[in-house]
Amino acid sequence: MAIDASFQEASAQPRIEQLPFAHLSIELGHLYMEDYGLGIDGLREHFRAVTPWAQAAGRACEDCVAGRRPRISTCFLVDDYFSPFGSPREIVPDLIRAAADADLQIDYLARESACANAGDVSLARLVESQLVDEPAPSTDGSRPPVTESGWLCNGRRSPVAVTGEAIGIPTRWTPPAENAVDRHSIFLDVELWDERTPGARTWSCPFLAAVWQLLRLGMLRSQGRGVAVPEPVPDELPERWDELPAVLRLNESAAPFCAYQTFSVLSARFLAVEHAVRTVLGHVNVAAAVAEQVAQRCAREGLSLPPELVDRVGYAFIHGGTRRQ
Repeated sequence: MAIDASFQEASAQPRIEQLPFAHLSIELGHLYMEDYGLGIDGLREHFRAVTPWAQAAGRACEDCVAGRRPRISTCFLVDDYFSPFGSPREIVPDLIRAAADADLQIDYLARESACANAGDVSLARLVESQLVDEPAPSTDGSRPPVTESGWLCNGRRSPVAVTGEAIGIPTRWTPPAENAVDRHSIFLDVELWDERTPGARTWSCPFLAAVWQLLRLGMLRSQGRGVAVPEPVPDELPERWDELPAVLRLNESAAPFCAYQTFSVLSARFLAVEHAVRTVLGHVNVAAAVAEQVAQRCAREGLSLPPELVDRVGYAFIHGGTRRQ
């Protein structure tokens, strides 16, 4: 009898680290530098606008896990990537107090710059390596892949108007078209990064926000290990944001940071950004072992997990709260 045998280096298939999971992660906000200029009263106004939506999301989660106590954690994202500002020594206590005044508790605080680089791991590069182009029908491949161009779309772009070499007839314009469209297209072309200085890449807000969603969904590993693992509050908050951990655990008794599903309460000004985020998530090919591990854990709890990542992400876009002046 012939026996086939194959051998692999043990390091070829790293063990996928198990992460603790909540049922739901609720994002209580993502503010810009100028929003903090309104002081703690502006933060209170923001959280008061968020409270009813966060509470509604919590009740909906309770219905989904009927008969059990839901595991729900909250988080808040600080934009220190595009416009570093202020000091966490002053701002973090203000955020905690303002949330508490609106009957909310921030369990985890994360830095947006950590969605680019968290310690020795580039989360942005990690997600970039998992992007898969979705070829649109009747395309000729003249556009470079997303990993070269830094642009990702949800369908077929309009052709570039060039003159055909053979017969000198200009290429006819055709409209862009969304993939898997029902009738009318909503075409979107998302810039993932730019390099205004050669070799110095700046990641776009939509791409970093997509990394943020994947982090909250527990879908990212580096060599099988968890990334941006929450760390406790230091004895003394530092003066600079880059001296904070990627994710700070503000509540020691909080449910896990990662969750099977996410819900974000955001200002309506983020609607276009999150449309782009969902386009990016639709092109991410999560490591199969990670996706399977999370799905199996959810199933063991008797719960059903949507197979598509974008279907695990929910929002409330609100008016009111903190405003520019």
